[in-house]
Amino acid sequence: MRIGVVDIGTNSTRLLIADVDPATGAVEELERRSTVTRLGQGVDANGHLADEAVARVLATLAEYRAALDAHAVERTTAVLTSAVRDAADGPAFTERVRSEFGLDAHTIPGAEEARLTFLGATSERPPTAPDPVVVLDIGGGSTEYVLGHRGHVEFFVSTQAGVVRQSERHIHSDPPREAELEALAREVRATIAAEVPSDVRARARAMVAVAGTATSLAAIDQHLDPYDPERVHGYALTLSACEQILARLARMANEERRHVAGLDPDRAPTIVAGAVMLIESLRAFGLDAAEVSEHDILRGAALAAAAPPDAPAKD
Repeated sequence: MRIGVVDIGTNSTRLLIADVDPATGAVEELERRSTVTRLGQGVDANGHLADEAVARVLATLAEYRAALDAHAVERTTAVLTSAVRDAADGPAFTERVRSEFGLDAHTIPGAEEARLTFLGATSERPPTAPDPVVVLDIGGGSTEYVLGHRGHVEFFVSTQAGVVRQSERHIHSDPPREAELEALAREVRATIAAEVPSDVRARARAMVAVAGTATSLAAIDQHLDPYDPERVHGYALTLSACEQILARLARMANEERRHVAGLDPDRAPTIVAGAVMLIESLRAFGLDAAEVSEHDILRGAALAAAAPPDAPAKD
C-alpha cells in the first residue's frame, strides 16, 4: 500500500511517501522531505500560531500535496503535534490542513506521538540490540521519552521542552551567553527529574535518538556535506562528541553556524538548545552514547496507516 505521511511539528514540516506491506511491516521509502517551518514561533509566549509561521507551513504543504499526487498515494495521514496542541487556534488550523490539502489530519496527544515514534524508531531494530531502550524525540515544542522492552512500551512521557520553546525562553544573545546556556540546562534537568522517574532512567540500557537535533549532530560529527542519511542512520553519537560540538557551536553567532558542515542552515537558530537537551538527556539516563535513527514518527505513522482497521495497536 502506498502511504503518504505529513508530520507538522513545531520546528519542521516533513513528508514521507512509502510503500508499506501491511502483512510484514516492510517499508520501502520513495520520497522523504523536511522543511524548517517553525510553526511554534511565539506559541509558548502568545498561545496562538503566528500568521507568518502558518504561511510557511501552508506553502510547504502545497509542495507536499503535489508530490503526493505525483506518487499516486492510496492513503494519506497528517499528524500535528506540540505547537498545534498548545495553540488556542490549533483546531482551526488542523481543519484548514484537512480541507485545503485533502489530508487525513489529526492533532495527536503526546501519548500517541510517543507510541508512533517508538513504533517507527524500533521497527527494524535487531532483537539482539541492548534492551530496555529509551527512544528520545527532541522536538520543537515537546520532547518525548519512551522506554520499551522487546518492542513493548513500558513508560512514556511528553514533556513541555523543545528546541524552539527553550531557545525562545533562554537564548537572547548571539552567540549565547554562558549564563543563558546554564539556565537552559537547569530547566531541562529539572524537567527530566520531575517527569521521568529515577527507576525508569536506571532501567534503560540504550538510547535511540530521533529527529532533527540528533540527526544534525550526527552529521556534524561526521562533517557530512552533503547530508547522507545512510551514514547518519545507526550512527553512535557519543556524549563526549555532543559536548565538543556544543562548545564549538555555542561560540558561534547564528550566521556562522549556518555554514557548519552537516547542519541545515535553517536549524542554526535552535541547534544549540537541541545539543544541550541531548547532552542532559544522556546524562540523566547514565548513558555515554545514543544510536541515531532516521526512523521516527513518520515511519510509525506510515505503519499505523497501513495496518488493517481491526489490527491491534502495536506498542
